[in-house]
Amino acid sequence: MAYLSSQVITVEDFLSQYGDNPRYELADGELIDREPTGPHEAVGGKLAAKLNIAIAQANLPWFIPRTCLIRPFSDVATARRPDVVVLDETVLASEPLWQQEPVITLGRTIKLVVEVVSTNWETDYARKVEEYALLGIPEYWIVDYCGLGGVAFIGKPKQPTFTVCELAGDEYQQTRYRLNEPIHSPFFPNLNLQLSQVLPR
Repeated sequence: MAYLSSQVITVEDFLSQYGDNPRYELADGELIDREPTGPHEAVGGKLAAKLNIAIAQANLPWFIPRTCLIRPFSDVATARRPDVVVLDETVLASEPLWQQEPVITLGRTIKLVVEVVSTNWETDYARKVEEYALLGIPEYWIVDYCGLGGVAFIGKPKQPTFTVCELAGDEYQQTRYRLNEPIHSPFFPNLNLQLSQVLPR
């Protein structure tokens, strides 16, 4: 992840210039190149496939958009682009920007957000945990398939880790899973998932 802007960018300028480019997001007015790699995209794609199957089997009114920005309505110029996001279609009518562009502003529209960890692991484990909790997003997955995160977040020895963050009040309760451990998701209780199933080949 690289910070590119030398001057503060407004959310409006970001949306007009980079809104349809999945490579970039905005944090506190700074343009960020997410620098996705092929293996990173493979993990995100496999997770999305598993989630799509679970959504269809449970006949839920949810879906995974092809592209989507999360923009909290606040004074902070931030627009996040998660690797995978599950939206509740029944709530979209309340979203003020959705009819014009794929931008989500209300946490209640989002059932689950997933970040696949790359070199920006600090952001995924700290800052986004706070941002997504403040928005009221009920579930957040941190998929650290290379074991890049700090020891405080993934333990010793460092190894691939899948963290499920479940919102309890205004904070996330976090549960860590290793490669071959069955992952429990509050929103997808019947999901058959292990981190080893979504690793890049």
